[in-house]
Amino acid sequence: MTEPYVRAGKINWIAKGSNVGVQERTLAPGQVIPWHYHTVITDTTYCLEGTVQIELLGPSERVLLSVGQSCAIATNRPHQITPHGDVPCRMLLVQGVGEYDRHPVDPKTWQPSTGTASR
Repeated sequence: MTEPYVRAGKINWIAKGSNVGVQERTLAPGQVIPWHYHTVITDTTYCLEGTVQIELLGPSERVLLSVGQSCAIATNRPHQITPHGDVPCRMLLVQGVGEYDRHPVDPKTWQPSTGTASR
């Protein structure tokens, strides 16, 4: 049985609608937004404080965001987000446009779907 998803970190919802969500989120060292992907929405992360680490699959990649930098994650691309190093990170996370969907993934067994292209 799959464990229910619990949102990591301190969350301050700025806007939450049927097709877009905007949140300020702070992750302490050791906290993680676990591996997942979206089929409808794009996650765009803006670093506000500290360093945000985004790990991605398809292809495997690691992105480090410093204050003022951003990264948009295409649909169908698995990713996880953590603070980099031993200090917290604070980010603005914009999710949309479309109905929110979240699909957990095991990075050890994930394989890209044939015929599924990122938008």
